[in-house]
Order: sequence, then C-alpha cells, then structure tokens
Amino acid sequence: MPKKQRHQQLLKIIEQNPFVTDREMTRELKVSIQTIRLDRMELGIPELRERMKQMAEHSYDQVRSLQLDEVVGDVVDLQLDKSGISIFEIREEHVFTRNHIARGHYVFAQANSLAVALINDEIALTASADIRFLRQVHLGEKCIAKAYVRSMAGQKGKAKVEVFTYVGEEMVFQGNFLIYRSTGEDNSEGGVQYADRH
Repeated sequence: MPKKQRHQQLLKIIEQNPFVTDREMTRELKVSIQTIRLDRMELGIPELRERMKQMAEHSYDQVRSLQLDEVVGDVVDLQLDKSGISIFEIREEHVFTRNHIARGHYVFAQANSLAVALINDEIALTASADIRFLRQVHLGEKCIAKAYVRSMAGQKGKAKVEVFTYVGEEMVFQGNFLIYRSTGEDNSEGGVQYADRH
C-alpha cells in the first residue's frame, strides 16, 4: 500500500476510534508497529496516552457526584446527565496471577463509577444494577466504557444509566444502573435549606 494511501487509512481509523492502539492499527493496516509509529509522527498524531490526556483536558463537564480520582479509569468525555466515556487499562494489580484474567469487580467498578459520575448532582449513589459480563478481559487490554443516561423521569430522584464496555470493537460488559440522586427539593435555588446553626 502506498504511503499516502496508508496515511489516509490511518487518519480514518483514528477519526472513527480515537482510542485505537498502535497494535490494533498494525492488524488493520497489515504493517509493522514501527511503520505505524513513524506514520503517526509524520502526521503529527500523538500516541494513545497523549490523545487521551488531550481529550480529557478539553472535552468534558466537571464531575459533581464524585472526586475525579474516585472514578475508576480515565474520564475522556463527560456531558452531565447525558453521556460519558472512560478508559481503563488492565494492569498486573487488576488480574488473577494464575491466568492474567481481569477480576470482574474492576470492570464493574469502571462502569459503575462512570454511571454515577454522569449524574449532575452532589449526591448520586447506585440503587441497583443489572449487569452482564460478555467475555473475559485480559492483562494489557484497554476497557472503553460508554455510558448514557436513558431516563430521568419515572421514579422520583432516580436516573437510569446504561453502560457498554468494549475492548477494541468487542463488547465485554453491559450494565443497566439505577442511580439515586437527591431530588433537589431541599438544595435547589430558592428552596428551603435546613442547617444546624451552632
């Protein structure tokens, strides 16, 4: 494949999936990892970690319900009460030593904390979760969780959030979360506030 055509393909792949790894691009374009890295450098495209950092700095609302370091994974996009994306790389401390398969509670924690982080409220807690693990996640894989607020009406003070977690193009986890949120009756603007005064 001529270099110009390869560069166009590379740009198209990254545009479709900004979280694609160099290794995934080598499989897609059938070239060596060194070729991918050289092409990225020529095109001025930073490595995945730097792309994630740039996205995180520019494209999301501030998390209100948690401290940012309480969210499992790196939040790279967040629109409160709408949608969000986080990335979580599975490292040695997240896997079973014997088989290098990720412990399920880490994959769940990424999805759950992103669902809570989406809520535009000071208080947001998981009321219930209906989850499915679709395949094992292995050491070194990057989990990309995408969360969507599906409903804020219905049950008063609760929001329904759906989360899908992918490794590459393959879905590995799906969760439907019911998130409790304060109704805002006591803390909204113009509302009555009660406080202990000493």
